[in-house]
Amino acid sequence: MAEPIRVMRDGDVLRLTLTRPDRLNAAPPDMFDAIRAALAGMGDARAVLIAGDGRGFCAGADIAGAGDAAAIHAALTDHYHPTIQAIADLAIPVVSAVHGPAAGIGCSLALAADFCVATQDAYFLQAFVQIGLVPDGGASWMLPRLIGRARATRMMMLGERIPAQTALDWGMIHAVVDGAALEDEALALARRLAAGPTVALGLMRRTLTRALGEDLPATLAREADAQSRARDTDDAVEGASAFLGKRTPRFRGR
Repeated sequence: MAEPIRVMRDGDVLRLTLTRPDRLNAAPPDMFDAIRAALAGMGDARAVLIAGDGRGFCAGADIAGAGDAAAIHAALTDHYHPTIQAIADLAIPVVSAVHGPAAGIGCSLALAADFCVATQDAYFLQAFVQIGLVPDGGASWMLPRLIGRARATRMMMLGERIPAQTALDWGMIHAVVDGAALEDEALALARRLAAGPTVALGLMRRTLTRALGEDLPATLAREADAQSRARDTDDAVEGASAFLGKRTPRFRGR
């Protein structure tokens, strides 16, 4: 049986590619388990890039033979949702490269990244209403924070396709590129992040996420803690030295 994802190291970038192109990368539970396992075993990687083979990023969960409500609940709580949480908990930045559909759990996977780069033909879809279900994969948390409640309600309750350019205009994604340039653009961004002060970048991503649910005093306290941790890294010493020496810093991720 073919592996549900392809795992590669490209220098400091861990590349994860969904490999069910015949199903538009519709994701069975084991695909998300494989993503989570790859992240757990990523070693010294300093950035992650998630992409899809074939004509699309991910058409959603593969619900063939999903069973009853209890089975669906178990699939979410035991497979899909732990992987979304694992991405949120990473200490390094994540980039997603989207072409074609990013639907359902695929939309959540794409938007769980810090930077989502999409092609002009890409679209984002919450189609659950069309089959009498509700959004999952953290979509109810991500979407209103990215695009506001009104637009999130439109996506979720009307089940409309949101083209990449609209998603960019709404602030939901980072960039729209030509289809032929997707891999190069997304990989260049991942490499740029991997060459940065990745301890500080990891602290940034965690502080940003938690700040969405905290009041100002809690965020100020978290920033102070994060700043002291960042200041104690070799990269902070290198950054200060490079600034004073008027040269480009060479960060090591430690």
